[in-house]
Amino acid sequence: MATYKKKGNKIKNKSGDTISKVERDSTTAEVFNTLDETASRSEEWVIKNQKNIFIVLGVIVAAILAFMAFNKFVSGPKEITAANELAFPKKYFEQASISAVATDSLYTLGLEGGEGKYGFIDIASEFSGTKAGNLANYYAGISYLKMKKYPEAIEFLEKFSSDDEILGAVAKGAIGDAFADLNQPEDALEYYEAAASERDNSFTTPLFLFKAANTALDLGKSDRAQAMFEQIKKSFPKSEEARNIDVYINKAKYAGE
Repeated sequence: MATYKKKGNKIKNKSGDTISKVERDSTTAEVFNTLDETASRSEEWVIKNQKNIFIVLGVIVAAILAFMAFNKFVSGPKEITAANELAFPKKYFEQASISAVATDSLYTLGLEGGEGKYGFIDIASEFSGTKAGNLANYYAGISYLKMKKYPEAIEFLEKFSSDDEILGAVAKGAIGDAFADLNQPEDALEYYEAAASERDNSFTTPLFLFKAANTALDLGKSDRAQAMFEQIKKSFPKSEEARNIDVYINKAKYAGE
């Protein structure tokens, strides 16, 4: 019967050399000693700096609690108050939008307020940082645009920002309209192009591409205009702007010759 022959307490390392059990135990002990020394140094550092550590942790906890308290007791109620205040001037803005007469007076009421209520201008200022305050900038800008007060329209619309599929693009396009009416076509083109690229949808994109293309054509940038007209034809064939689009494409093409 074959028997297992005990060869002693020797093992081989990676290089093939044999290491005795004593040596192996000694190496293991060294590793644990090193770990113990590292842990001891860490403990010493913690003990030595525990005051600073607690201060830092205290600051972090205080910041978190302050943020939560701000949202609960300041930001939340402020949002609600601002939204309630916005209802009053919006009423006049909507009336002006559908009225055929005295629209300027209605827009002015919306902008300046009345009956002890805030208008868009005050809401944008007093409730800055809230959603309603942001929207007040939009309504104020559009109101000024309708009243042909273009610098004021640009001022308020540039303060407005939105992730909405429509509003963000419309605001940029409205700034383009204001610059166009101020006879600043280069600036108008910049904002029309920005409005067209703000969101990719079948309403705002072809609308502002069309405005941008016509502005570019007026500026003598026929190649740029042609490219935008062709983009409308290719990407938005069912849009209102795509009607008779070949006429505009040819117009841009011949203008460049």
